[in-house]
Amino acid sequence: MHQGNGGDLLVQVMRDNGVDTAFGVVSVHNLPLVEAVSRELRFVPVRHEAAAVNAADGHARARGGIGVAITSTGTGAGNAAGAMVEALTAGSPVLHVTGQIDSPYLGQGRGVIHETRDQLGMLSAVSKRATTITAAEEAGAALRGAIRAARTLPTGPISVEWPIDLQYGGQRFERSAPERGERAAPAAEEAVRRAGELIRRARRPLLWVGGGGRSAREPLRELAERLGAGVLTSNSGRGALPEEHELVVGNFATSPEAAALLAEADLLISVGTHFRSNETKHYALELPEQHVQIDVDPAAIGRAYPATVGVVGEGHDVLRRLNTELGGTGVDAGWRARVTGIRSRVREHLRGAIGPYALICDALRDTLPPESVVARDVTIASSQWGNRLLEIDRPETNVFPVGGGIGQGLATGIGASLGNPDAPAVLLVGDGGLAVHLGELGTLTQERPWLVVVVFNDGGYGVLRNMQDQHVGRRSGVDLFTPDFGRLASALDLPHALVNRSDAFAEVFAKAVDHRGPYLVEVDVTALEPTPVPFVPPVHVPS
Repeated sequence: MHQGNGGDLLVQVMRDNGVDTAFGVVSVHNLPLVEAVSRELRFVPVRHEAAAVNAADGHARARGGIGVAITSTGTGAGNAAGAMVEALTAGSPVLHVTGQIDSPYLGQGRGVIHETRDQLGMLSAVSKRATTITAAEEAGAALRGAIRAARTLPTGPISVEWPIDLQYGGQRFERSAPERGERAAPAAEEAVRRAGELIRRARRPLLWVGGGGRSAREPLRELAERLGAGVLTSNSGRGALPEEHELVVGNFATSPEAAALLAEADLLISVGTHFRSNETKHYALELPEQHVQIDVDPAAIGRAYPATVGVVGEGHDVLRRLNTELGGTGVDAGWRARVTGIRSRVREHLRGAIGPYALICDALRDTLPPESVVARDVTIASSQWGNRLLEIDRPETNVFPVGGGIGQGLATGIGASLGNPDAPAVLLVGDGGLAVHLGELGTLTQERPWLVVVVFNDGGYGVLRNMQDQHVGRRSGVDLFTPDFGRLASALDLPHALVNRSDAFAEVFAKAVDHRGPYLVEVDVTALEPTPVPFVPPVHVPS
């Protein structure tokens, strides 16, 4: 049995659950927590509370465990809210511990420093669940219950607000087993049987794999190869099968070639995907009439597209049972060749569309080992080719803003790199996105992860600039003043290199990776040959 305050308790809970790092901003309303984590484990002080949650989110994705963020109350918790939306959208298991004013003053509106009205309501809106510790003796159960809830499918971030007087309160605690998420109920036998019947009758099947298929790697491979089925993915599902596999068409569903393949298919088997608007042409993409939808969340069945058979259960378990159920199938003899042909064509088409950037894409993949984290912010380099053409071998290396929010990439990349310290990591970011949390370059220098930041500098928000050029014909709010990144890097003690020719990128990037620490590589987009096809995001704009 151990004794201490709330900070010591948090350290023990983190240790019990295999977490050695927390990210946060120190405050008078979280001092005991920060002091204990900093003394016993690793506390990474970031510059902004949103960055703390983003970094914890990236750490969880890359490491496969729980990410921990510590913020202050009031404004601090409010600052974290946007990053909590991203973690919630991505289903990242993050424990967000935020301070709160002294418990005797809660809800009185006295104007206590850092007080805000209904902080719990705000946190509930951006978290899978939010709770308040109301007595010192409740803290251990609250923290462990939060981790258990974060790990229960569908996973997501949990917020715990902890009044400062109760953080200082005495605690008695002991080591405990790690918290496990509650298992979902097994899929109904009848649903699995009906799904098996549909699949056996299919002659031209396709799979569409989302984030819910990331943990179903082996049964997914077995099913795809048994059927000779093409595998489309959402961005979240990338790496569920290595993208070098000949059946993986990938995150290309909106391409004309893949749309033609969908039109030919007579069955779609979807695994844990939300069919997000930007991946379905704002739901105008036509899918096969016959649809087996597998998802652990009952509310997901039929929500975006009708499901002929809905199977509620964990993807790994359902696919394993389907493989046992199927036996032989009667897929058309030429279907596999059709799939592999489309796989080649979508990539050839995109390589032609990006022109000089194909050399940059190749250099990234040729230099980085498969276990390297590939983090991206919202920028043309990510949206046009990084999310599709840059091959992903393992799902935990695929780190990007699921919710589409710009500016979260740097902190997320830092957290992911620290979660996977034995391999180099890369972050693809635009100058506009980097400016959102420019202060976190200080965190990059301070913590020194093996992370190469590749900033594509086009003097503003290029994605939105292209949208306005196509749909409006006039630019508003997209052209920004951009700092001299070389001088900025020098001020931050960061090595910097400027690339103004695509054929020079490979050598510069290899040197940056060999540095084995933080490095800023700037690509002058205005100096490179323009892409043959300007990227316009597939966002619905009413005519």
